[in-house]
Amino acid sequence: MSFSYPKKEKLKSQKLIEQLFSEGKSVSAFPLRMVYLKTEFEDDVQFKTGVSASKRNFKKAVDRNHIKRLLREAYRLHKTAYFNNISGSYALMILYIGKDGTDFVSVETKMKQLLDAFSKKVSQN
Repeated sequence: MSFSYPKKEKLKSQKLIEQLFSEGKSVSAFPLRMVYLKTEFEDDVQFKTGVSASKRNFKKAVDRNHIKRLLREAYRLHKTAYFNNISGSYALMILYIGKDGTDFVSVETKMKQLLDAFSKKVSQN
């Protein structure tokens, strides 16, 4: 697995996103929360991931986009370390549930904790 985050790894299907929130399980490392669902993809991808920041907590699109950019970058840098030993394919949605802005260092440390919690939970099942 490379350090890239190509288009085919992005979660875009509205049906799958709705199914993810209705049937998925979650892990949390405040201010991040990951909802995941084991599923099969037609394009031979192990993980499809989306990121989100609430419009309720961040009124300005600039702030939401900044947080989503930080989340994608932290995910891109650390996905190889945690996902190489996981079998099966998963749909993931990473949500920023905090109410204030943040910086990359704090997002990166919380992303590591979140991915670690996800890999532990998946390996138990």
